[in-house]
Amino acid sequence: MPMSSSAVVNRAELLGIVGQLEAALPQALAASDQVYSDRESVLDDARKEAERIVVEAQIQRDQLVSETDVHQLAKRDADRLRAEADREASALRKETDEYVDQRLASFEITLNKTLEAVARGRERLHGRSGLDQPANDDEPFRFPGHDDD
Repeated sequence: MPMSSSAVVNRAELLGIVGQLEAALPQALAASDQVYSDRESVLDDARKEAERIVVEAQIQRDQLVSETDVHQLAKRDADRLRAEADREASALRKETDEYVDQRLASFEITLNKTLEAVARGRERLHGRSGLDQPANDDEPFRFPGHDDD
């Protein structure tokens, strides 16, 4: 029928298609029911897996935070110990420097006394043996009364 809203359909063909649909409908409904029941199981498994992941993540987070806290505490202790060791080393260095300075001062006094004694001895010798005459740089020094020849 041209120019109309009606359509002509072969009745046998249409009934065959409807029969196929009727035959496939129970199987499609069974598959649909299976998908629906599997959906609940899949969603339940997904929820359980999500909960497990969240719990593991919280445990890892707590461990990381704990490790960070332990690290921070250890760092603070190490810094405190290092500062204490530096103070002790500085005090020991100062004490050692003072001790060495005292020993050197004592040695200086002893050396000065020794130099003064040597100077007095030389003065006595110069007065006794005439060694206070200027030395000739061209001739080697000789003790008076001793000839090398």
